[in-house]
Order: sequence, then structure tokens, then C-alpha cells
Amino acid sequence: MTTPIYVGYYFTITPLQPASDILIAELGAAGFESFVETEKGVEAYIQKQEWNDAVLEEIEILSSDNFKITFTYEEIEQVNWNIEWEKNFDPILVDDICSVRAPFHKQPDVKYDILIEPKMSFGTGHHETTHMMIQHILENSFENKTVLDMGCGTGVLAILAEMRGAIAVDAIDIDNWCYVNTMENVTRNLAKKVKVFEGDASLLTGRNYDVIIANINRNILLEDIATYSKCLNTNGQLFLSGFYEEDLEIINAACERNKLEFISSKKRNNWIAASYLLK
Repeated sequence: MTTPIYVGYYFTITPLQPASDILIAELGAAGFESFVETEKGVEAYIQKQEWNDAVLEEIEILSSDNFKITFTYEEIEQVNWNIEWEKNFDPILVDDICSVRAPFHKQPDVKYDILIEPKMSFGTGHHETTHMMIQHILENSFENKTVLDMGCGTGVLAILAEMRGAIAVDAIDIDNWCYVNTMENVTRNLAKKVKVFEGDASLLTGRNYDVIIANINRNILLEDIATYSKCLNTNGQLFLSGFYEEDLEIINAACERNKLEFISSKKRNNWIAASYLLK
């Protein structure tokens, strides 16, 4: 079998968010199939047979005045994606209680051990926001609760919600790769209560939850907070992350308009994960 030849693009982005998430989404729609989020931006890969000189012409964020994005690119042959992401994926340990690791990592002695294979997708599960959302889940009761993990990515938070006692968990992501990868990780962790869906907040019509977890980005959160509020049961909890400390005020204001009371927030390297209660 012939090893595919790839073209790799290396983007430097200022400021990094939410531009990084937007860029990945637009590149995915343009045929790019693998991504690595870096400290300075994004690495993106497309098979050469799918590539052409105009491949970036429809990437709208590259012409945005709100961000500075530069890039270089090169042709790459014989890329072993598993080796590439293994080099960049370290296991994480949250509060000595929960680990997120790949199958090739040594099994730790913790209460909650989550196995994932993120490969070359949207991060490897150890971003600051994921870490804080795991902390929120560990600190709150999920026993006998119905849960939504919106923008599930690799499915880590949905899987942990079941481990914490949730009786039903819906995991939703708009990206097909994330949908497929979450399905794989749900099976890998023997999660029986998690159902995975591909789509966006339009799927939430008629659904209700005791807890909603949304780790996405500021712009999407602001669009969907009203929908989250309508889907929460009485005294339901909402956990939001994927935005910076300077965005907390506007997020709080949107929640307040939708009967969601701010309870607390966590901060990690300027990222925020906040919790709210339906009034």
C-alpha cells in the first residue's frame, strides 16, 4: 500500500483564541484532515491529492482584521500519524484523582482512569480548559443526573460524567472526526450511558438535562447560552469553558440574561472555566 503524501501548513496566530478554533473548522471544511494545536498556532495537514494552489482562498479568517495569521507550508512524505501524536501527547493527572492517558502509557493508581486515542485531531485532552472542566466534574455530584457534553471533542468529559454516576449522557460535536473519535473512546472506556451525536445546538430541541458541560469557544457559547438555559431542568447546572479571563464579564452577562446565576470560576493560564445555576 502506498503511503500518502501530505502537505503540511504551519500557522502562527495572534491572538490564539478563538482564531485557532475557527481556523481549524474552516480548514476541515476545505479538506484538511489532521491538526495539531501548538503554543503559537496550528499545524494542519492535507493529502497532496486533495491539495491545490487555491486551497486557502475560502479560509475567511485569514483575511480577518481581528487576528494576525502567518503560515509556511511544505510537502511531507511517509508520515506515521500515530508516532507523531505519541510524541506530543503526555498523560495528565488531575488532583491525583483522574488521569487521561493513551493505551501506551503506564496505568496510574487513581479512582478515574480515562483512556483516549486523540491521534492528530483537535488537541490531546490536556488543554487548560479540559483540566478545569475535569475539576468541576470531580467537585460536583453527578449521581443519577442527565448530562450534555456539548462540543465533546474526544469525549473525555462525557466519559468522566458517566464514571461519576450520570445515568444518561449525550455527547455532541459538529466535527465528524470528533464524533467518530468520541465513539471510539466511549467504546474503549466501556461507557454504556453515553450516546454520541454529530451536529450543533440545533439538536437540542426538546431535550432536557440536569447538567450541561460546554467547552467550546466564546463566540459559540454566546450564541448558544440561551439554548442551554432552555434545556436545563430546575436547579440545573451549567459549566462553561473555552474562553479567556477578559471574556468572563460578557459570558456572565449573557448567562444573567438567561436566568443563569454565576456560582464560581476557575482560572488556569488565563483560561476560565465557570459554573452557573439555573435560577
